[in-house]
Amino acid sequence: MTVGLLLICHNHIGAQLLETATDMLERVPMPADQMPVLQDEDPIDLLNRARRRVAELDQGQGVLVLTDMYGSTPSNIAHRLKDQGGVRVISGVNLPMVVRAMNYPQLALEDMAERVATGGREGIIAGDGQ
Repeated sequence: MTVGLLLICHNHIGAQLLETATDMLERVPMPADQMPVLQDEDPIDLLNRARRRVAELDQGQGVLVLTDMYGSTPSNIAHRLKDQGGVRVISGVNLPMVVRAMNYPQLALEDMAERVATGGREGIIAGDGQ
C-alpha cells in the first residue's frame, strides 16, 4: 500500500502536472488523480467530489493533496478535506513536487509531505541558479 495523491487545481493545471510527471517517470507508482476547479462550479459540489476522490485514493495510508494557490477555491476545498483524517495538504504545487511524490511512494504520509514540500522549495531557483 502507498499514499494516494490528489491534485486540486484551477482549470487543467493538475491534469497537466500529473500527465507531465507520468511522462517523465513512465509510470504512476501510486494511486493518483486530479480534480479541476472551474470558475462557475459550486463549492459544495466540488467539496463533495473531492471527498469521494480522497476516499477512492486512500488505500489505508492516507492521501497527499496538492493544490495550486493558497487561499484560492481549490486550496480552500483541499483544506476542508483535512477533517476526514489521513489527509495532508500542501499549496503551491509545482512539477518538482509531483515528481518527488511519485519517486517516494513507499513513504508514510507525514514523511512524504515533508519530502514533497522540500522538493518544491528546492525546485525554485531565482536568477542564474547560483
